Amino acid sequence: MPQIMTLTTKNSDYLGAVAGILCIIHCIITPLLFFINAELATKNTLFGLQMIGYLFLIISFFAVYKSALNTTNKIVKVLFFVFWSFLLFLILNESFGVFRIAETFTFISAFSLSALHIYNLNYCQCADENCCVNDQ
Repeated sequence: MPQIMTLTTKNSDYLGAVAGILCIIHCIITPLLFFINAELATKNTLFGLQMIGYLFLIISFFAVYKSALNTTNKIVKVLFFVFWSFLLFLILNESFGVFRIAETFTFISAFSLSALHIYNLNYCQCADENCCVNDQ
């Protein structure tokens, strides 16, 4: 039986950076698909695309949680949750249409999360998992 890979500090940052970049690509390609072929804009397609956005949120939450848990920089820890919460707000708002907010803010939030994960990867270069744990 193969051993299940645990979410370590380094791969949580890789996962978070990749999820953020894929989220940005998803946000760019979706309107282009509708522009190219308006028939794609059915309720089922829109629902499926929203579910992809929620999947990115779930993946990024676990990456943010694990990375924030193990970072030694308190500002980075706070920023992880600030940017993730902002992304959550923007995606929920897009789903329910409460406020009219430019898509640019979603790009900025996803890009900021990715950049923060990359920064955390470079900031916390450890030989093992335990050297980055912030004992408080």
